[in-house]
Amino acid sequence: MTGPRRRWAHAARVALGATAVVAVLALGVALVANLVIVQRLDRDVDTRLTAQLAQAASGASAPLQIVPGADRDGDLDDAPIFIWHVDAAGRVTALTAGAPSVPHYDWSTGSATLRTGGSTFRFTTAPSAGGWLVAGESVVRIGQIRDDLIVVELALGALLLSVTFAGSFIVGLRASAPIEQIRRRQAEFTADASHELRTPLSVIQAEVDLALSRDRDPTSYRATLERVASESQRLRSIVDDLLWLARYDGDAPPSAAPTVTDVAAAAGRCATRFDAVAAAGSVELVLGSDPGTVAPVLAGPEAIDRLISVLLDNACRYAGAGGRVELRVTGSSGRVTLSVDDSGPGIPPDQWDLVLDRFHRADDRPGGTGLGLAIADAVVRSSDGTWSIGRSPLGGAHLSVSWRAAPGQGPVVDTDATIGARDDRVPVRPEVRSS
Repeated sequence: MTGPRRRWAHAARVALGATAVVAVLALGVALVANLVIVQRLDRDVDTRLTAQLAQAASGASAPLQIVPGADRDGDLDDAPIFIWHVDAAGRVTALTAGAPSVPHYDWSTGSATLRTGGSTFRFTTAPSAGGWLVAGESVVRIGQIRDDLIVVELALGALLLSVTFAGSFIVGLRASAPIEQIRRRQAEFTADASHELRTPLSVIQAEVDLALSRDRDPTSYRATLERVASESQRLRSIVDDLLWLARYDGDAPPSAAPTVTDVAAAAGRCATRFDAVAAAGSVELVLGSDPGTVAPVLAGPEAIDRLISVLLDNACRYAGAGGRVELRVTGSSGRVTLSVDDSGPGIPPDQWDLVLDRFHRADDRPGGTGLGLAIADAVVRSSDGTWSIGRSPLGGAHLSVSWRAAPGQGPVVDTDATIGARDDRVPVRPEVRSS
């Protein structure tokens, strides 16, 4: 089953489950509501019948002629009330004109709902000399109300279940979207990692097989071993980068005492270290930060050094011979900004949102693994930084990171003295802003 179909099937199952739960609850509420309403109407009828019985019992011993109630435009209490006298022998005498026959019943049991004369009546009794006084009123109207309630409840129930299913289905689709995206990204990462690891392994295997296929002179063996060593180093670099990323993507608890690192000092040290790299590629590397600039951020020194190193390495590689790279750290309005600009070909606008993905490369230029900017992104996420990616005034790529300046209570760490220290803070995904 494909990803979209899997999402739809999962959302449908969630929606059906939610709809079933709501249906059971709605049915229970409807049953209870109907029972309460009918019982309330029955009590109202009993109250009227009891009042009529009291009036009849207080009258003369002669047969009573009680006139049915006048019509009140369809009210529940407009049905006529009939009175009967039932003696000890069971003989029934109608005390109300037009009263229907009374069914045989044990009137000593109190109120009852019985069928008589083709209709349903509610009866209430009271003791009388030599028997019982029985008052009755048709409750057909109550039955009609109950039927109308059921019709309304069915219509509202169908509407409720339809809305519940649709709403749950939409919520299920939206809830499963991040999960599906994670699953897809994991599958892509696995495929990309396998491809990147397979390449050096294939080269190593081919070189070894070729070297073992026939005897060679020491020079040939040495050349083979050098190529194997080069591919092994590339393989080790990929594995180290993946382990580094796994550490920053883990669920390690935040450090009890966050480290404050001076980004300006770290940038100066990295620029000094990359002077040789830039000179080897005929690239002019310029540190644009003002002397004495202090730019403290809550981040580990190892992480900040790795971030700056990745940005400088990429910039020097893409600036090309005769190019220029500018590294700058500024601090203003409570923010610290690290920016790297180069004079290379730049990053196409349609790649700005992709360059931070693992194994993504803007071009096929050899020498990289596609993990550098993913590592930089892990550092930025772990330190609550914000990316800005766009075109540089030098004509190439512009990549900058902005942080909230660290509060003054933390010690600023010497980067050179602590490189290699582990930063275990939980990463938080930042906003990537294109400029």
